[in-house]
Amino acid sequence: MSKLILILGDQLCLDNPALSHFDAKHDKLLMIEAVEESTHVWSHKARIVYFLSAMRHFAQRLRDRYGEPALDYWALDQHSHAHLVDALAAAITQHAATHVVCQRVGDIRLHHALTKLCQQQAIGLVWTEDAHFLCSPADFSTWMHGKKQLRMEFFYRWMRQRTGILMQGSEPEGGQWNYDADNRQSIPKQGLGWITPPQTFAPDAITQAVIDRVNERFATHPGSCDAFNYAVTRQQALTALTDFITYRLADFGQLQDAMWTNEPFLYHSLLSAPLNCQLLQPQEVIDAALQAYALGKAPLNSVEGFVRQILGWREFMRGIYQHRTNELIYANHFGHQRPLPDWFWTGKTEMTCLSQVIGQTLATGYAHHIQRLMVIGLYATLAELQPQAVSDWFHAVYIDATDWVQRPNVIGMALYANGGEFTSKPYLASGAYIDKMSNYCQHCRFKPKEKSGANACPITQLYWRFLIIHFDELSHNPRTSLMVSHVKKLSDSDKQQLVREAERHLS
Repeated sequence: MSKLILILGDQLCLDNPALSHFDAKHDKLLMIEAVEESTHVWSHKARIVYFLSAMRHFAQRLRDRYGEPALDYWALDQHSHAHLVDALAAAITQHAATHVVCQRVGDIRLHHALTKLCQQQAIGLVWTEDAHFLCSPADFSTWMHGKKQLRMEFFYRWMRQRTGILMQGSEPEGGQWNYDADNRQSIPKQGLGWITPPQTFAPDAITQAVIDRVNERFATHPGSCDAFNYAVTRQQALTALTDFITYRLADFGQLQDAMWTNEPFLYHSLLSAPLNCQLLQPQEVIDAALQAYALGKAPLNSVEGFVRQILGWREFMRGIYQHRTNELIYANHFGHQRPLPDWFWTGKTEMTCLSQVIGQTLATGYAHHIQRLMVIGLYATLAELQPQAVSDWFHAVYIDATDWVQRPNVIGMALYANGGEFTSKPYLASGAYIDKMSNYCQHCRFKPKEKSGANACPITQLYWRFLIIHFDELSHNPRTSLMVSHVKKLSDSDKQQLVREAERHLS
């Protein structure tokens, strides 16, 4: 038997279970850089750099552990195959492999492609379970069995109970399951105080070579990698974790939803990309936060809010993806069909909130969760943008984007495109919310409280139009009935005027 141990770009961990199948006498470790992985969505240059640089650094770790001959690394310029499966087919022939071993992939597209290839090649395909997550697909299936509605909050509580994380016996630490009420503060009007910026990592020779090649080969792709300074190795990721725990975790809780002009990072961790590539393990990240709490270096509301993102939201998104992928691919509850505006690829719009968030996204490949959900996602919902196009855009532009996390997050959570199977209401707000949580509106010609006239905020206009158009559905949802009740106070002529003005923006 001769096996190819295939290691993908988001499986960069020496504890990868597929490696346990490796026998140096007969087998080969295989890593493949494939153009299609950067082009099936029009990937941001920084996203391409992140994955290729992390892969090349991890390849060196494999060589150090198993020896130079153990690894067959197919770099972009060393083969002519655009598709990963075509390169794999060539490697199967070259090494006379009888089996391919791979940790289960997080992208259903690639899962199907690898399965089909091995069937066509009449060779064995061994999937090993992904030990990176804290809830297996089987356990998630057990949790969701018999439930008519899937809610992240209750999944999160179940995970706390089964792991003992932030628990005192059967009760939650501090007597509350979450501290959302403490974690929705905006930055004071007097502005930001000193924030220790995230640890940065100057490109080494490997990363710089990738940057140069990406700028040449993917020159027409969106974004820039000029400011690329992210953690792309295991050691750098650990350093970034320590930096966050030491300098920003304490204030993360109360200000995690805040936004500020020209401040893309604020108190956030920037750990999602190394987590999603498996340079960090979720348990060690959680443990670091728990230790800070135990030592009195971070308050409970901050630690719980951060832990919830990993133990709750992240695991929930993966479980939903594993069990609802097909539904998410085609979901479009509201029937939205408008194409993305061209300025989604440039950031050139008069709406300061969107120009700030999309502008920083194109410059850095990063935006934090509220910028994604309550600026871009909010606008996409109100402007009736086609859900799959929005999902593809998110997949393309963020360095931490992998299909298992962004598809359920965008389709199901941000856009409510699956009709609320795992969210209790659509995320709707007027410009007043953005004004409350940021200083964007202070730098914008549009006025967030105005819904009519030349200075009316487009988001506020679209918000009222959405409430009017979807009045019946929203009035029957307990979570939106109060919001939509204000429509009853408007005359028919007022409603018609609001819809007309909003549609001038859409046109």
